[in-house]
Amino acid sequence: MQRDPTASPPSPASARAQADADLDLLLARLALAAVDGDRNALNELLARTGPVVVRYCRGRLGGRAVGITTPEDVAQDVLMAVCTSLHRFRDLEGPFLAFVYGIARNKVADVFRAAARDRSDPVEEIPERADDASGPEPSALALAEKDMLRELLDELPAQQREIVVLRLITGLSAEETARTVGSTAGAVRVAQHRAMQTMRRSLAARPRDDP
Repeated sequence: MQRDPTASPPSPASARAQADADLDLLLARLALAAVDGDRNALNELLARTGPVVVRYCRGRLGGRAVGITTPEDVAQDVLMAVCTSLHRFRDLEGPFLAFVYGIARNKVADVFRAAARDRSDPVEEIPERADDASGPEPSALALAEKDMLRELLDELPAQQREIVVLRLITGLSAEETARTVGSTAGAVRVAQHRAMQTMRRSLAARPRDDP
């Protein structure tokens, strides 16, 4: 059926929602095919979900290692767990990414629990060669900013923290985030707004170092 040329073009929001729905459908099809033994489907599934899992883990861990565990380590664990748990997806309701983020949340929580049990602070590896692009001051500043972001996120309620990571770091739309956390797009936007207000207040209340 041809589209009516006189009809108004879809709004950016509706176009994004349609793209999200198409992606959900594709991932579900790939997941079910992978469960049935299709290796090509599994490879494509991991290729499509891997980058968003890495972004999510970096967001939750503040972009750096917790103890000796890096965000990339956690992302690898998540993807391995997804592979071994794919059979469960067949019996679940909801989009595939919600299934993946559920696993990712648990893996991130495991990392923080392990870090709480082991308060040792291992010395980071010394790079084989110096990075000419950044000296010690910019590197230290970048690490401090990541630590601050992680602290600000940790001060949020769990649901708001999850929404901020999914929306602003992982890059999901409000609709995708809503399906992932079991809410509505409107509620996600409200929660994100409140979370950002809380983070701004917390940041403003922090003591500033003298220049």
